[in-house]
Amino acid sequence: MIIKFKNTATEEQVSRLKEKFLKQGFELHESIGISTRLLGVIGNTISFDINSLYAYEFIDNVLRVQEPFKKVNRKFKPDDTIVDVSGVKVGGKNIVIMGGPCAVESKIQMKEITPIIKSSGGKIIRGGAYKPRTSPYSFQGLGLEGLEILENISSEYNIPVVSEIMSVDELPYFVEKIDLIQVGARNMQNFNLLKELGKINKPILLKRGLANTIEEWLMSAEYIMAGGNSNVILCERGIRTYETATRNTLDISSVPVIKKLTHLPIIIDPSHAAGRWEYVESLSKAAIAAGADGLIIEVHQTPESALSDGQQSLKPDKFKDLVVKCRRIAEAIDRTLI
Repeated sequence: MIIKFKNTATEEQVSRLKEKFLKQGFELHESIGISTRLLGVIGNTISFDINSLYAYEFIDNVLRVQEPFKKVNRKFKPDDTIVDVSGVKVGGKNIVIMGGPCAVESKIQMKEITPIIKSSGGKIIRGGAYKPRTSPYSFQGLGLEGLEILENISSEYNIPVVSEIMSVDELPYFVEKIDLIQVGARNMQNFNLLKELGKINKPILLKRGLANTIEEWLMSAEYIMAGGNSNVILCERGIRTYETATRNTLDISSVPVIKKLTHLPIIIDPSHAAGRWEYVESLSKAAIAAGADGLIIEVHQTPESALSDGQQSLKPDKFKDLVVKCRRIAEAIDRTLI
């Protein structure tokens, strides 16, 4: 249930109403915009007579929310959420590009690629320390050593880093060493992990599952926000369909749908969607034009020798060229590629 207050509502009036709801066992979520103040009432409001609230002269409107997701709902918070990733603002008018290799392979590799990504316009470095792979015989990542390499790279080059967490056991290391914690597609419905991520203040990058609906995706974000962490960035990385020409099918329509349903920012992962480097540029440009708040792109110095996903990684010169093209599109739609 959402309550919209009149502009004439006083702090004393709002406080008394909030106290009343709290005594009845409801959870409250308040959103104060430039010209609008809303109060979200979360709990079993089915039997609650919303018409009775119109007896309060300072209440403008009352709306019962039908969607199962509440805190991520744009009805609860009309203004866009801007997530601060160690100084890099994701959301609102900003468009942010993240880049780097699929996997952290060595300290030398990351020291070579990081300044290239940064000078080309990338604002956050990506790199997998723990790699979930379909085959148990594939490279699984450097683990804690990879996290330490990312931590050192972040400090040396003054740039935030993003990496994927696999289990709750790894959380203390990620909190200490990583600026943006990624939840991969396979873990989108790992509810125990989501609950623990809700207890920290670190920004979370939540990828959509292989075959999950948008509502299921938003419910996973709700798990994180219900725990108290509102710093969530959504990531569309393609879903599984019957098509085999690409690794996954990029659901570009998810961008406007997400923008309508939630206040959370959404970025696109064209690398995992396409599965081939040749398609990354087209999908990236389409994503920016559709209204995405950013991109996360795999970049490797020598994709031919990459230990993970070389076939979908851009070479540095192609990444640099892509950033230039995306900046032009951003300007055309009155946004800023920072």
